Amino acid sequence: MLRRLMISAALVGTLFATIFATTAAYAEQFARVGDYEIHYSAVNSSFLTPEVAQANNLQRSVNRGLVNVSVRERQEDGSTRAVNASVQGHVSGLTGVQESLSFRTVHDGDATYHLAPFTMREDESMRFELSVRYDRNAAPEPVNFIQRFYIDR
Repeated sequence: MLRRLMISAALVGTLFATIFATTAAYAEQFARVGDYEIHYSAVNSSFLTPEVAQANNLQRSVNRGLVNVSVRERQEDGSTRAVNASVQGHVSGLTGVQESLSFRTVHDGDATYHLAPFTMREDESMRFELSVRYDRNAAPEPVNFIQRFYIDR
């Protein structure tokens, strides 16, 4: 049982290392709202290894993507800490057809990630419209971005 948990934790760590390594080629994408940073990225799920996808119940496919959102709060000493958030939203292509995003939360040590799969469209700019609630006492923060994907066949 302990061995299984250790393997699962290692696979989750590999998942996020893969996501962040993949998005390193892009400029860091985040919105700063007061003392909070809302980091976001979207990648092709085929970048995930089969083991990581299986361990995290993610579909790995050339036409499937994965949105990753994490919220960090700035501390007085300049460091940041992970904040649990509620994320909702949708993605649409040029035709305007919307696909709702169903986010689930994954905790990995001190990090918290909010992940949602989506269907990619070939060589089409996709508009992501997210609503991130990081503070129960504040209104959700809108986070919108556009990204183009190329499907490798």
